[in-house]
Amino acid sequence: MQKSNKSIAGYHLLMILSSVDGEFAPEEGMLVQQYLAEEFPFRMNLDNELEVLALLQPEEWKDHFEFHARCFHDDSTEEERVKFAEFAKTLIKADNKVTDEEHTFYKLLKNLWNLA
Repeated sequence: MQKSNKSIAGYHLLMILSSVDGEFAPEEGMLVQQYLAEEFPFRMNLDNELEVLALLQPEEWKDHFEFHARCFHDDSTEEERVKFAEFAKTLIKADNKVTDEEHTFYKLLKNLWNLA
């Protein structure tokens, strides 16, 4: 897999976090849109990224998530990682329920980034 830049990696992380519970809630979609607006102030075609994500099987999510977490880590400061983790927490709480799967992936992200 080709290394992604921080913004693309963040998109992959958020999309997996928002889908891992089997449901992509509208509230989660709004937060992903907010992330995209902040990270890509210019129009960006993410069709290829969305296709990659759509083709992933659930058993592939963890490896894909870990890969993009490392990509994000490589291109970010600790402050950016802390801010992203907080945003990710907001995302998984957006539909007013946090599933075990969402919590597991969120904890995985924090562990990969050595965040308390």
